[in-house]
Amino acid sequence: MKSLIFILTTVLTISAAVQAQKPDSTGLQYLNSAEIMLKNDGKLNIGGYGEVHYNQPVSKNQRELGTLDVHRIVMFLGYNFSKNTQFVSEIEFEYAKELWVEQAFLQHRITKSVNLRAGLLLVPMGIINEYHEPTTFNGVERPIIDNRISLSTWREVGFGFSGNLLPVNLRYQLYAVGGLNGYDTKAIFNGSSGLREGRQKGSKAYLSSPALTGKIEFYGIKNLNIGLSGYLGKSQSKLFGKLPDDNTSLRAKADSSAVGIAMVGADSRFQLKGIEIRGQVYYTSISNTEEYNIFTRTGTTNNDLGKSMFGYYIEAGYNVFKLFSSIDQELVPFIRYEFYNTHQSVDLSTIKNLNYENTLITTGLTYRLNMKAVIKTDIQFSKSSVVDEFSKLINAGIGVMF
Repeated sequence: MKSLIFILTTVLTISAAVQAQKPDSTGLQYLNSAEIMLKNDGKLNIGGYGEVHYNQPVSKNQRELGTLDVHRIVMFLGYNFSKNTQFVSEIEFEYAKELWVEQAFLQHRITKSVNLRAGLLLVPMGIINEYHEPTTFNGVERPIIDNRISLSTWREVGFGFSGNLLPVNLRYQLYAVGGLNGYDTKAIFNGSSGLREGRQKGSKAYLSSPALTGKIEFYGIKNLNIGLSGYLGKSQSKLFGKLPDDNTSLRAKADSSAVGIAMVGADSRFQLKGIEIRGQVYYTSISNTEEYNIFTRTGTTNNDLGKSMFGYYIEAGYNVFKLFSSIDQELVPFIRYEFYNTHQSVDLSTIKNLNYENTLITTGLTYRLNMKAVIKTDIQFSKSSVVDEFSKLINAGIGVMF
C-alpha cells in the first residue's frame, strides 16, 4: 500500500509539471469500449459488441462435427454523474446462456492526468484483455496465449489510478486487486490450464493477500504503440482463513497451498499505409511450486503446475483495399504465429510434459465493412511438441461493436 501511495504522489507531481503542455498525437492511442464511453457527453451512455462463430475441426480419417455459437453478446451501460465522476459497467452473455459482469467501476478525475478507479477492473495485461472487441483483432478466435498464459478476460475487484501523461504520450494504469484463487479445498492451478481457472471474476471472491498490476503504453512514435505490463502477487488460499497466529503447523500447511506469481508482458502494434503488425510476449514465474504440487497431490500423484510459463505471438496483415482509393472498406489477409509452454520450467519433483508446449499458425481474411462491423474467416493449424502433424480448425464469424 505504501508503494501505491508513493507512485500516486510521483504521478501527481509529474502531471502537475507537464499537463499544461501540448500533446503530440502522431502515435497510436487505442480506446476500448469503456474508454470510449468515458469520453462521451451526456448522462446515460450505452454501447456494446457481439460475435457469432462457426468452428469446424478437420481430420483426415473421420468426419468431425462443427460448432455454431453465439459466443458473446455484451452490453455497456454507463452514467456520468458529473464531468469528473463516472460509472461504467459491462454485462456479457456467453454461449447464449452464461451471464457475467466483466467490468463495473467508478472513475473520478483528480487532475487531467490522474483518475481514481475502483470496482471490478480489467487486469491490464497485454493487448486482448483490454482490447477484445471483435472488430479490433484479426482472426475469429482471440490469440491462444491470451487464454493460456495471460488469462483473458481477466478481471478482479480492486482500486488504483490511470491516466495519460500527454506531453510524453504515455498512458499508465496501476491497481491493487484481489488475487487469483489457488486453493479452495483442492488445487485450482495445474500444468494443463496453468493459472486460468484461478480468476475470481468478482464473484464472491475471497482475499487472503492483494496483488499489484499495472501497465504503461507509449504512443509517442508515429504509427506505433508499445506496451509493458506486469502482475505481482500471491495466490489466495482458504486455509489462511481463521488461521491462529501461533499455530505453526497450520501456518506451514496454508503456506504450502499458495504460490507466488510474477508475470510480465510486452506488446507492440504498428500500422502504416495498410500494413498491420502486432505482437506480444508473456513470461510468468511461479514460486513455491514444489510444495504446492506435493500438497495438492491426487492419491500418490503430485500435481504438475509449472515453475514458469512462456508464450508469444507475431502477426502481420495488409489491407489490400488500400490500393484502391475509391473503396473505404478494408480486406486484410493476415497470418499469426503463436507459441506457448506452460511447462517452460518445472521444479525438481515434476517431469516436463511436452504436451504443454504448443505451436499454432493462423491465417485468414478480415473483411471490415466499416470500423464497427466485420466478417472473418481463417484456418488454424496447431500441434504440441510430441506430434508431427498439425491439427486443423476452420473458423468463420461476424463481429460488431457500437
